[in-house]
Amino acid sequence: MASKSHDYTQNNNVAARYPDKLKEMQSLFDEEARKYNVFPLDNRAFVRALAPRPSATAGVSVFTYSGEISGIPPGGSPPILGRSFTITADIDVPESGAEGMLVTDGGRFGGYGFYLLKGKPVWLWNLVDLQRIKWEGVDALTPGRHVVEFDFKYDGMGPGTLAFNSFAGVGRPGTGTLKVDGKVVDSKIMERTLPMILQWDESFDIGSDTLTGVNDEDYQPPFPLTAKLNKLTIKVDRPQLSPEDVKKLEEAQRNNKMSE
Repeated sequence: MASKSHDYTQNNNVAARYPDKLKEMQSLFDEEARKYNVFPLDNRAFVRALAPRPSATAGVSVFTYSGEISGIPPGGSPPILGRSFTITADIDVPESGAEGMLVTDGGRFGGYGFYLLKGKPVWLWNLVDLQRIKWEGVDALTPGRHVVEFDFKYDGMGPGTLAFNSFAGVGRPGTGTLKVDGKVVDSKIMERTLPMILQWDESFDIGSDTLTGVNDEDYQPPFPLTAKLNKLTIKVDRPQLSPEDVKKLEEAQRNNKMSE
């Protein structure tokens, strides 16, 4: 059999020349794969990468925070991609006014930020540094207690479609609405959304932004919040596939396998 010294690029396929050796190696692989639970083999890279794993956020729909929290890795942050969600901040604005980060996840190359800019509430989506979509209040918040809220209604089936090797449920549009004390101050449709993950080398922060910012034109980290944050609540609507959705996805999956 050709060795690396004679075929250092391993360009020559010797399987056809040594069928008995090939069968022997296949049998050995099969034996070891069954022994160590390698089967079934699965080449769905994206689906496997995004498959649910043990997590502090698994199955949780309401997250409540108080005070400053920083440096939470992506796996421990509330999952808001591919679903509807509402983020509400109960704050006290001092007489001098306030600015700073309420909550952020991600950074310069993808993520979101909910912050006060010169006293005005802002929600911003950074779409992998290609586009930034901003919702912004008209007036600066007056001194005293306020509740600022960003609500997002997602128009899609959600990440559950990935289990069927389908991306139909992710990256879909949605409508974002920014509210101050229950009153709508800005609303717009977001034609595209981030489909799967935020920046893995960034973190989930409340009360400041510890790594890169989602919009350098608005602020520079750490951008500490100068208002008092009484409570921040994140409610996540985890979409569930209907029986009809599952039937269609299974049929599409079968058709794709037949066409391969």
